[in-house]
This record gives sequence, structure tokens and C-alpha cells, in this order.
Amino acid sequence: MDVFEAMEKRRSVRSFDAGREVAMELVEELLRCACQAPSAGNVQPWRFVVVRDAGLRVRLAEAALGQSFLAEAPVVIVVCADLAAHAASYGRRGVELYAVQDTAAAIENLLLCATALGLGACWVGAFREDEVTRALRLARDIRPLALVPVGYPAREEVQPRKMDCKRLTTYL
Repeated sequence: MDVFEAMEKRRSVRSFDAGREVAMELVEELLRCACQAPSAGNVQPWRFVVVRDAGLRVRLAEAALGQSFLAEAPVVIVVCADLAAHAASYGRRGVELYAVQDTAAAIENLLLCATALGLGACWVGAFREDEVTRALRLARDIRPLALVPVGYPAREEVQPRKMDCKRLTTYL
């Protein structure tokens, strides 16, 4: 599927087919696509933790304010930013802004790739960072920014209503 179709079909999937695992080759393709994202100064601060362990997925769901679908997905990709990578090049602005922007671009690439591969995924930002950091034993400079459950959708998701782009745009 081309990128335009993937953008049209992408949905936040929160219900997964429990009987279908996601092959490691597909996970690696998701990560390869994520790593194609642009980044300030080509620093590429994103770091990924692929969680297949059921117990860890339960802990992530608990840290995510009880969003149980995280535990039900066969894979959760925790997308992190290496803050030290941007601090070295850009100081405070790199840590506070560029690392977040760059990582967000990688997440969107990952989501579009998942759609193109027939997988479902959801960008989860509501979670207690300290609990995720402890559960995954992340280093001090590695900040978890998103939890992305991935699996085969259990059902087709309805397209949420999108605002007309003309209402959101100003031409000068």
C-alpha cells in the first residue's frame, strides 16, 4: 500500500486478535521504518524496547493508567528518547524539544508502516514515566515517550471524524 493509502487507513487499534503473534521480521520492519524518520542534526535519538513478555506488558498496562489493551497486544514497542544524544549537540533545547519532535516523527513512521503491513497499533502517551522506566530498567538519560501496542486488529476500526484542513489553515 502506498503512503497516501496508509495515511487514510491508519486507525488507533485497541483490540487485538489474541491468537495471532507478530513475526519478528515484521517487528524489525516497523523499527526500520521508524528509523527512517528525520531528526535534528541527524542525531537519531530514538531508542526502542520491544516487549513481548506477558508480565512486562501487564506492568506497562498498569503504568498506562490501566489501559488493559497494552497487555493484550502481542508486542508493545516502547519508544524512548536518548536525551544525552541531543544534549551533546543542542543543549537544553535539544533535550526539551528536538528529542520529542524527532521521536514523534519516528512513531508516526512506525504507525504508518504497521498499517501498510496489515497490523494495528496505537500511540499511547498517557502513562507514568517513572513506572515504565523502572519496569524496563532504563538508563537515566533514556526517557520513555510512547507505548505502542502492535498486533493484528480484532476488528475494523471506524474512522474518527477529522476536521476540515481548510478550517485549520491560514495562508499569508
